[in-house]
Amino acid sequence: MQPFLLIAAAHFLALLSPGPDFFLIARTSLASGWRAASAVCLGIALANGVFIVTAFAGVAVLQPDSMLFIALQLAGSGYLLYLGVLFIRHAGKSALSVSASKGSPAAGPALGTWLRAAGMGFLSGILNPKNALFYASLAAMLTGPHASPGWKALYGSWMFGTVLLWDLLIAALIGNPAVIRHFARALPWLERISGMVLIALALGVITVLWLR
Repeated sequence: MQPFLLIAAAHFLALLSPGPDFFLIARTSLASGWRAASAVCLGIALANGVFIVTAFAGVAVLQPDSMLFIALQLAGSGYLLYLGVLFIRHAGKSALSVSASKGSPAAGPALGTWLRAAGMGFLSGILNPKNALFYASLAAMLTGPHASPGWKALYGSWMFGTVLLWDLLIAALIGNPAVIRHFARALPWLERISGMVLIALALGVITVLWLR
């Protein structure tokens, strides 16, 4: 049980560090409400699930020096640049509606909007090379009995559920009407700062690859 607690703790502590996924959830929740952000959360969790299965299966694509992984890093950097520019370009154009968030529980985004949000969440998670390295590192920590298919299924289910529930909690807290009222004036600056952080992350990855 001790190895499980160590790996579970390392996984959860990594979730506490804000990254591209966090910024995407926060912006979507503030601009469109927690229901739309829940789609982003599901997409991110599914992307994490892909990396979990791939890492525990020992697929070579997660090796840092492989060409496929380098291609993943470049694609991820391009997507982060796209998100960063998108955040900055549309800063201040998102209308926060407190009354809408207080509306009927049945009200929510249209299916097409929800699916697009889920797609953006999946792309954010699957094109983040740090996710690949992180899960590959965790998989490498599994030795002995804890490397059995049963334990791997337990680890994978725990990690997927933790990512989904944690992201949904963030979306719900940020999408709360009281929080929306508090951040209504600050949203343009939050979007600009988030955009600059995402662009900086992308340029950092590109720089590291260039200097290899």
